[in-house]
Amino acid sequence: QVQLVESGGGLVQPGGSLRLSCAASGSNFRFYTMGWYRQAPGKQRELVASITSGRRTNYTDSVKGRFTISRDNTKKTMFLQMNSLKPEDTAVYYCKLYGLEVWGQGTLVTVSS
Repeated sequence: QVQLVESGGGLVQPGGSLRLSCAASGSNFRFYTMGWYRQAPGKQRELVASITSGRRTNYTDSVKGRFTISRDNTKKTMFLQMNSLKPEDTAVYYCKLYGLEVWGQGTLVTVSS
């Protein structure tokens, strides 16, 4: 059974950077599309970015040019590099493995001075 574990969240000042990681257990990681989602307090969970097995990427408009999604299939890990962070990026960030509909437990990102 596949499990996902996120890490890398924390407190950062506006304009700062963070790199989130999502480590997967189990096999066949490289065949699945993966995604990063976030949920801010009082709001619905939203898609931030996704990456296919062929490394085709998609971003929500609010993070284009600031966030970069990537994956390392040999390490079964997905990443989200977040630059120029804004207070409105504050949320719990979740990774998801499509197809099997597996979610991680989430990691909190707080952008505040």
